[in-house]
Amino acid sequence: MLSFLPSVVKGALAFLLLMINTLFWCTLLFALALVKLVLPFAFVRQAIDPALNAVATAWIACNSGWMRLTQNTVWDVQGVAELRYQGWYLVNCNHQSWVDIFVLQHVMNRRIPLLKFFLKQELIYVPVIGLAWWALDFPFMKRHGKAALRKNPKLREQDRETTRRACQKFARVPTSVMNFAEGTRFTAAKHQAQGQPYRHLLKPKSGALALALNAMGEQFHAMVDVTIVYPAGAPTFWQFLCGQAPKIIVRARQLPIPAEFCAGDYEGDSEFRGRFHRWLAGIWEEKDEQIEALLRA
Repeated sequence: MLSFLPSVVKGALAFLLLMINTLFWCTLLFALALVKLVLPFAFVRQAIDPALNAVATAWIACNSGWMRLTQNTVWDVQGVAELRYQGWYLVNCNHQSWVDIFVLQHVMNRRIPLLKFFLKQELIYVPVIGLAWWALDFPFMKRHGKAALRKNPKLREQDRETTRRACQKFARVPTSVMNFAEGTRFTAAKHQAQGQPYRHLLKPKSGALALALNAMGEQFHAMVDVTIVYPAGAPTFWQFLCGQAPKIIVRARQLPIPAEFCAGDYEGDSEFRGRFHRWLAGIWEEKDEQIEALLRA
């Protein structure tokens, strides 16, 4: 509707609408979270958690509203009509930009339960939204370098315990547990450093997926494997706000989760770990082929 405006004006307007939307819904979100904090009883959490998720769902719906108002993006989306709003899903996606989160929320909102991400510990300090993520029980993970892990292997247990606690909370209310298996955003430099095993992807990291499946795998209805493609190149968040993402392609498919991956010992069983790696690598090979075909088309 307002796509005729200059890019900078569209970007400023979209950012303003995003801020207003965030502050409005976060006010209600924080009020509900305060009740949960002051009254830490199971029956209170059982009543408050769905309300918190409903507030987040409304925030996402309003974000979709300003996106439609300010942008003229062509959305090519397939595979979401078959999803169910009730239930639990493990969602996996390639990662190129901060925009990926808004894309996923836009196409999945009210089709599956609220997406909840594993976040870096530092993101809890993001003004307003960091506190909102905490209120919604998003798990915050500490990133440890390989040298630190070799020096203190017990650091691995911190993330495992964080994942277990988060999944215990997710089990109470239908939730979509979101994971970017690459662990970081795709860049040409990172791709080159890995030896380019895939044309359009970084190597997947299976640890977080394995932990989530071990904690609540039998509760998931399926894995939703999502592929996002930006034919004009992955936009920065500001470019996205300015309407400089002319077309966004999203493909989703439901994959069965092998029962053995819901009960195995990922850390202690090398054979199990190898099977899990091969399963995820097969998904990644298919995703890489799909991206290549979509870009050619």
